[in-house]
Amino acid sequence: MMIKVRVIPNAKKNEVVGRIGSILRVKVAAPAVEGKANEELCDFLADFFEVKNAMVFLRKGERGREKTIEICGRTEEALEEVLETVP
Repeated sequence: MMIKVRVIPNAKKNEVVGRIGSILRVKVAAPAVEGKANEELCDFLADFFEVKNAMVFLRKGERGREKTIEICGRTEEALEEVLETVP
């Protein structure tokens, strides 16, 4: 499943803030330096969607705040259910 994510780096803690249309807004504690925020985002999303870290891939937006993430390892219906919990 592909999702669009808007990342807010340098937050106090990692959390999903909400959604704007189909874009998931996520705060990460890591700074946007040397890919640290990208790594932490992928780790956090793996925990959030309950998949292994190796099942989360950054497909687009390595240097920008808007990213396209691919999540594998669960059915699309199960991933949609998790997304539905986000206001």
